[in-house]
Amino acid sequence: MLSEQQIERAAEAIVRAKYPIALTGAGMSVESGIPPFRGPGGLWTKYGEPPMNGFQIFMADPKKGWEDRLKPRYDELWKPLREAKPNPGHQALAEMEKIGVLRFLITQNVDDLHRQAGTQALAEIHGNYKLIRCLQCNARFPEEQISLEVLPPPCPRCGGLLKSDTVSFGEPIPSDVLQECAEHASRSDLVIVAGTSATVYPAAGFAIEVKERGGKLVEVNLYESEITGICDHSLRGTTAQTLPKLLDAVTRRRKASLS
Repeated sequence: MLSEQQIERAAEAIVRAKYPIALTGAGMSVESGIPPFRGPGGLWTKYGEPPMNGFQIFMADPKKGWEDRLKPRYDELWKPLREAKPNPGHQALAEMEKIGVLRFLITQNVDDLHRQAGTQALAEIHGNYKLIRCLQCNARFPEEQISLEVLPPPCPRCGGLLKSDTVSFGEPIPSDVLQECAEHASRSDLVIVAGTSATVYPAAGFAIEVKERGGKLVEVNLYESEITGICDHSLRGTTAQTLPKLLDAVTRRRKASLS
């Protein structure tokens, strides 16, 4: 059972930190009604798991890759993401940023929900399903801005090859995103790890790096994870329920420290 004392101790650590950031994962998506990719009821369980060399397959025939993207099966796969809305956990993190506490957020989710909740300082390390990215200049465009009269469509900015912003198996994480994450992690002295076991790299590496450098980890997760043992504060519960409580405590403590 999560106690008020646990919330208060974690809030105190966040308020005292000079550069808190957050790392979020699939647990937050699930709490917004998006099925996980793997496991019972998972999207890949239902529609088939993408090939582990998906990026190489796309690069070998980009035209076919785009034709497959436009098939009804692809549209059905992303339907749960289109219907999902930010939950109170997304909104709490956005509010922490708004009041000047949370400095940056790294998400492993592709569902666009942090953006919809209002988070501005954001890195979507695995991409965003609503965006199209140029493989040459890394420019990103809302999908509705891209003409599909010619496949594969050229980048409106540089003429390069476009693909979905979501990172395929076998595809390197875009260099601009990695650099941005590394810059903020290097400045951070506390990471709120929410809805993720922080075991998938490179995202997990940023939280571990902060901890190894002497920073603190605040875990918000329904279950214990592989990093629970090294976390300074582990708040057991859903992110949708726990993060708003944490926000309230942070807000109170911040006001008290400024008065």
